Amino acid sequence: MATISAEHETDASVQDTAPEAVVVRFAGDSGDGMQLTGGQFTLSTALAGNDLATFPDFPAEIRAPQGTLFGVSAFQINFGSQEITTAGDAPDVLVAMNPAALKVNVQALKPGGLVIVDTGEFSKRNLEKAKYESNPIEDDSLAKWDVLAFDISALTLEAVKPFGLGNKEALRCKNMWTLGLALWMFDRDRQPLVDWLKNKFAKNPVLADANIAALNAGHAYGETAELAGPLKKLHVDPVPSEAGLYRTITGAEAVSLGLVAGAQLADLPMFFGGYPITPASAILHNLVKMKEFGVTTFQAEDEIAAICAAIGASYAGQLGVTSSSGPGIALKGEAMGLAIMTELPLVIVNSQRGGPSTGLPTKTEQSDLYQAVYGRNGDASLPVVAARSPGDAFECAIEACRIAVQFMTPVMLLTDGYIGNASEPWKVPDPASFEPFPVSFLEKNNNPGGNVLPFKRDARGVRPWIKPGTEGLMHRIGGIEKGIDTGNIDYAPQVHQAQTDARKAKVDGVAAAIPPQDVCLGEESGKLAVVGWGSTFGPIHQAVRRARRKGMDVSHIHVRHVWPLPANLGDLLKGFDRVLVPEMNTGQFKTVLRDQFLVDATPLSKTSGQPFAIAEIEEAIATYFDGIPGHAEGEVPVNETQLPNPEA
Repeated sequence: MATISAEHETDASVQDTAPEAVVVRFAGDSGDGMQLTGGQFTLSTALAGNDLATFPDFPAEIRAPQGTLFGVSAFQINFGSQEITTAGDAPDVLVAMNPAALKVNVQALKPGGLVIVDTGEFSKRNLEKAKYESNPIEDDSLAKWDVLAFDISALTLEAVKPFGLGNKEALRCKNMWTLGLALWMFDRDRQPLVDWLKNKFAKNPVLADANIAALNAGHAYGETAELAGPLKKLHVDPVPSEAGLYRTITGAEAVSLGLVAGAQLADLPMFFGGYPITPASAILHNLVKMKEFGVTTFQAEDEIAAICAAIGASYAGQLGVTSSSGPGIALKGEAMGLAIMTELPLVIVNSQRGGPSTGLPTKTEQSDLYQAVYGRNGDASLPVVAARSPGDAFECAIEACRIAVQFMTPVMLLTDGYIGNASEPWKVPDPASFEPFPVSFLEKNNNPGGNVLPFKRDARGVRPWIKPGTEGLMHRIGGIEKGIDTGNIDYAPQVHQAQTDARKAKVDGVAAAIPPQDVCLGEESGKLAVVGWGSTFGPIHQAVRRARRKGMDVSHIHVRHVWPLPANLGDLLKGFDRVLVPEMNTGQFKTVLRDQFLVDATPLSKTSGQPFAIAEIEEAIATYFDGIPGHAEGEVPVNETQLPNPEA
């Protein structure tokens, strides 16, 4: 985490023209520490005052065979002196620590971009593992890029030689050497990294000193080596920003903080029941550190136990929370129905990942929307909220808590692997800016002269919350159908009809308690609306901005409340000639919009496990206005293979 002030100074000694934004990708073997390298470069970038967005991309294998193509781990950061909303389409700089990293990532690099490679890793064996027939450094296959090739391995070994490390331990410092060079290239301060290394290796000062020596050696190499051509020092100006306290935050951190804030605003202790699963586990890891805020964390033996424990906590008068990814959410499905039938508040966080079953556990997708909106047995409706960025996940978590306790219902919060792992600068909000929503438990009989009525509904259709053990308020609760008001078992036809209608009406009524849908960018009517939800916000926003600069009549609408949908959304969409819905699935939200509003929404689908590139959406927008052979006027392609590959 980097905590910074919004007041920055520019190093006047750097004379190069400052670019507005730069995209850098670090790539190497999954044991090369690329995520750590990227994370620390992110910290230094945040401290320099740049806006940024990151994209960690790592393999699913716990430890793939070293040097293989499927063992490549990468970390991309887009940073600049302007608003940054995506991790960038094509990198300007690729740092490839071995042949496999080069093979997997080089085609994504911009023509004329800079490749930095470690020649010490380009042995015959490693080239064979990467499926190279010849050495790409020597055969002109990298001719369309600037290439800086030198033996980082040997330079690292020389830098750490005084510390007496074994060869294996010494080579683990390569990522710090590379980071030192990157810090020099982009005019970054090394001291925060030095402090971090001393703290990280406080119990092993020799390792701390060796890594610091490698960091300094990489920096010195940039300063002193007589290198021709591409390697030069660049300064990227700070982004103009409001004064305040800022920090870098990942989506998982933001969700965790938002859940705690939501419980505090409801004046409730929080119980979190979870089970480890990628990429949701980080939420449990973060909440474990927050016991002082009345948070109890429980790692259950399985997904079903985790959600059932959370439901039990809600029954006892706490805010029950559980978290998982798609496969775990499927296992929790029956218990979600229990929470819906008992009408207890519960927050369910779904950090979506790619594919059914195990699928793509470390990649990103938005393919759990049907599961969130429709995916339970019976008519079991629950509100669904979707975060659009790491920072936005904080407010969305609070919103999920608010809806859950005010409407006595489970609520699902959707994030995804990209949001959960990515980071961005986040202005720490003033706690006083959030309106509290304290809970009122029923403490007196709501049926004077008779038994308490635990399912007697108020004007919004919401039943009271009764803590077990409250004197005089003993009541029955469970998953079987219950009588109107009384909660006693009753599954007569007319009772089930009335209770099904009541539960549905309560969730539908949430639409009256959420803000009207706004237009993020553009007009409230026109030729084309690009409608998104979740993590597609960044690329959609930038693509629409570029299209509008070209004079195209296009607007961006981004939906936070996925179910129930905002009350004005249907009328808003009908003000546009066409609606385009980019999403990382096969068109699920498009179906929801057609179902609810009868609008002719057209999908733009992507299921590669990677986020949308700005260029993909920009091309789809241009297709609507320009037309392409074989398509009717105004029609956009629904298959991503019809669009140019931004990584080619």
